[in-house]
Amino acid sequence: MKPKYLLTGNEAIARGAYEAGVKVCSSYPGTPSTEIFENLPQYQGELYCEWAPNEKVAVEVAYGAAIAGARSLCAMKHVGVNVAADPLFTAAYNGVNRGFVIVTADDPSMHSSQNEQDNRYYAKAAKVALVEPSDSQECIDFLKEAYKISERFDMPVLFRTTTRISHSKSLVSFSKRQQAEAFVYKRNVRKNVCTPANAYLNHPKVETNLNMLQEYSNVCPLNQMELRGRENGVITASIAYQYAKEVFPEDTSFLKLGLTYPMPMDLIRDFASKVKKLYVIEELEPFMEEQIKAAGIDCIGKELVSNMYELNPQRLREMLFGVKPETKPLDVEAVSRPPALCPGCPHRGFFYTMAKGKNFIVTGDIGCYTLGAAAPLNAMDTTICMGGGFTVGMGMAKAFEATGQTEKKVFGVVGDSTFFHSGLTGAVEIIYNRGQVIPVVLDNHITGMTGHQDNPGTGYTLQGEIAASIKIEEILKSCGYKDIFIVDPQDLAAMQKAVDDALASEVPGAIITRRPCLLTKRTKHDIGLCVVDAAKCIGCKKCLSVACPAVTIKNKKCAIDPTQCVGCTVCAQVCPVGAISRKEGK
Repeated sequence: MKPKYLLTGNEAIARGAYEAGVKVCSSYPGTPSTEIFENLPQYQGELYCEWAPNEKVAVEVAYGAAIAGARSLCAMKHVGVNVAADPLFTAAYNGVNRGFVIVTADDPSMHSSQNEQDNRYYAKAAKVALVEPSDSQECIDFLKEAYKISERFDMPVLFRTTTRISHSKSLVSFSKRQQAEAFVYKRNVRKNVCTPANAYLNHPKVETNLNMLQEYSNVCPLNQMELRGRENGVITASIAYQYAKEVFPEDTSFLKLGLTYPMPMDLIRDFASKVKKLYVIEELEPFMEEQIKAAGIDCIGKELVSNMYELNPQRLREMLFGVKPETKPLDVEAVSRPPALCPGCPHRGFFYTMAKGKNFIVTGDIGCYTLGAAAPLNAMDTTICMGGGFTVGMGMAKAFEATGQTEKKVFGVVGDSTFFHSGLTGAVEIIYNRGQVIPVVLDNHITGMTGHQDNPGTGYTLQGEIAASIKIEEILKSCGYKDIFIVDPQDLAAMQKAVDDALASEVPGAIITRRPCLLTKRTKHDIGLCVVDAAKCIGCKKCLSVACPAVTIKNKKCAIDPTQCVGCTVCAQVCPVGAISRKEGK
């Protein structure tokens, strides 16, 4: 008997890539997909893996490898596919030489995302295969099958997971690595150069391959009937299958789909004929239900099951059968704990400074620094998407110019990883079109929000090798920024001066706040913590304005939790009576 291992879905996908004989892997980190690539370096020597500057680059690198004849993988969170859509759609027309799989990790309920878009529609729009596993073992097995589908039907495969599959653990068995058949690359302009003339000729091939895949879907081993009774039948896929199995009676029959685009309509008609009442259970949008109803098959779906938020057995049971979960009242009221910048976070000083500017507009971005919008800092006006901190700020600045609101001063904010991801073009936009925007790069020297992945500015690769460290200030200078103010944001006086100097500059200026994240293990940080002299404290609560979780009020006096404090001294700098000081550590 094979040994069993307890793996998350993300860990299992990494294992599946190894077993499938994948050779080139590229990704940009984004929850809930990040751990896939964090688990690939253990197979170093058998495959190459990297963090790319953004998702579009990751898809292009992986697709290039597939063209050259190596099985390849890229992975990203659902909104990352928006960034990567350009090469994805064209890759569907050109086809592949070796298997090419793109993992999209969707995030129902938006646990760590700005929306809960359903990326199954990308498969339909791009005309590529869609594969969906429902547990960790299927993450391994289905991924290996996805490469066979990609090569057999000459197309990319979208491999969709969700947060629950990505981060839940289940038992798996391992198999040996498969070595893909050797491939010798030869130039093929007709196939790989997407001029309009070639694309025109490629489109019929796409439709033919999709029709052939449609026929195959009816016999594909990833789609399986589980016949138990004739009263109720359920068509489902992904994690919704696990929930439905818990909720429906034991004599319910299931059609569990693993290849969900194109839909196996012959198989679905056959299954529907075997049951009296047919349900379609899926998270988010009615992707399967719409296609099933369009084929003239009667079914029950979104009239009962919501298209918003993550499902679970309790929600599903209540929506389908009106059975509410049993609850017990608590004698205590749970305290709300909204997310906050960590104690000692280098971004705190910048946002504290911004909060003091009555006419400051701060257009933010996706990262830890999004928390600058939260009370009591309240120092951010917008957060839209990666790179939008610069470009949305540009649009607002132009609107203020057009409407005479010239007193408003716009600061566009991105982090260091986001700057490399999609901030460079925004920086160019501001210079090129003469924007009255001060771009600010919050450089904490790591990709913080997704769990400390390296980026082109950290000096290390995904595999831990020393790499070139790209200097943000040199890029800004080459773009045309004449005054670049580099400042330690935890020095509030210096931070205020940098802002004042940038506002006063008569040439294009930018600010770089530079201090490493306190959680970066490879960086030596200051040692010590802040203490309060209760005799001096006047209870003004000014210290609370910096929004540090270590700072509280007890008995009408400031109190600092020594288990959280890291001695950054931002609270000490705002204390009007000098009641807070730093006690040096050993």
